[in-house]
Amino acid sequence: MPKAVRRTFVLVTTPVALAALLGAAAPASTGSSGAGDPYFPLAGNGGYHVGHYDLTLRYDTGSGRLDGKAVLTARATERLTRFDLDFTGLTVTGLTVGKAKAGFRRSGQELVVTPQRALRKGERFTVTVTYQGKPAPVTDPDGSLDGWIPTDDGAFVAGEPQGAMTWFPANNHPTDKSSYDFTITVPQGRTAVANGVLLSRRTAHGRTTFRWHQSEPMAAYLATATVGKFKVEQFTTGNGIRVYNAVDAREAAASAPVLKKLPSVLEWESKLFGPYPFRAAGSIVDHAHNVGYALETQSRPVYDRAPDLSTLVHENAHQWFGDSVSLTSWKDIWLNEGFATYTEWLYAEQHGGDSAQKTFDALYAKPASDGLWEFPPGNPGSGANIFGPPVYARGAMTLHALRTAVGDRAFFLILRAWASGHRYGHGTTAQFEHLAQRVSGKDLDGLFRTWLDTPGKPNRP
Repeated sequence: MPKAVRRTFVLVTTPVALAALLGAAAPASTGSSGAGDPYFPLAGNGGYHVGHYDLTLRYDTGSGRLDGKAVLTARATERLTRFDLDFTGLTVTGLTVGKAKAGFRRSGQELVVTPQRALRKGERFTVTVTYQGKPAPVTDPDGSLDGWIPTDDGAFVAGEPQGAMTWFPANNHPTDKSSYDFTITVPQGRTAVANGVLLSRRTAHGRTTFRWHQSEPMAAYLATATVGKFKVEQFTTGNGIRVYNAVDAREAAASAPVLKKLPSVLEWESKLFGPYPFRAAGSIVDHAHNVGYALETQSRPVYDRAPDLSTLVHENAHQWFGDSVSLTSWKDIWLNEGFATYTEWLYAEQHGGDSAQKTFDALYAKPASDGLWEFPPGNPGSGANIFGPPVYARGAMTLHALRTAVGDRAFFLILRAWASGHRYGHGTTAQFEHLAQRVSGKDLDGLFRTWLDTPGKPNRP
């Protein structure tokens, strides 16, 4: 991504000198230190888009040391004399933009990069960062751990919402989606699992190198490089999806009957939401009970323990809602979690369990003082609340209220249209509301205002 500005009368060697010479004709421009998200103002960066990440990692499970090389292929969206990457904790040992060494400094979670010459708007360029150290997770506003989380045999790597920056430099906001290549070397006997399709596995001199490729666009928080002692199962479904399951032996017995249902779950979800969005699928089941959650890492969710069937359904529903169709702002996370939770209700309803209406009724019976009504799902208020019960359960209740209002035919058309219309892109609550009204032909402003935006327990629909 870079090219020099031509000046025939002087050799310019620094961005400052260049800016001084060009003056008003080409003003200095620096990419913003965040993507403008109200809940995570430093997440992501302005001034460029990353099209591809090529990550080469070497992890020593004994010492906990990570050596990394990240090559980002990007395009400037404005003239840049400086730009930021999200990166924290690890020591940068070298940085180039194109083939030239670039200046850099650390400022909190920002790695501030100053290339030797300005990048033109529209210019494609590469950033290569080498780094090392012992990665550690960040603590999210709700107190949970996020990022590179060491385990007794490797690492549980789950980056929602902030953790990608703990193990590779990134434009870490869901609005910036990219393809990925991973080359991960670990001690022999360990398995390194990333996103997408496994290209190769090679063992030499006591170490094994795994190469993975994720071709469809992915937000940085959905990347993983989980390492452990795993039993591996690989197969291809009748629809051509390449499944890779990696399971800690301590979780194998409990996981087996649930993971066996993965192909049928994906087939059922595909009938509801449209074709599965990725070439690969699977599961990473670690033994990391201290983590306390699972995450819908793209194409291959990661679980901190053996999942139950509802969790499997939930995390794989996210492959449509959250992964393929990504957030535009973390404020709209109900579009991820409400949808995945309602998919659990639908699965139970269609597989001999409680109806969605019965599940809705049981939740609605909770008193107005219950935490379910603490804040509206369309406006959690801060990053500390984005994983709270209202986002999940009341978000799902919003969808059930919509289903009740428009009828099953229109409701399921809306879900399919949302998944297909924003496939590999982004969506907002306002866009979903507009789609629902267009497909149903009904005025739904009051319904969405009541269920998504109004504090307190809503009146019954």
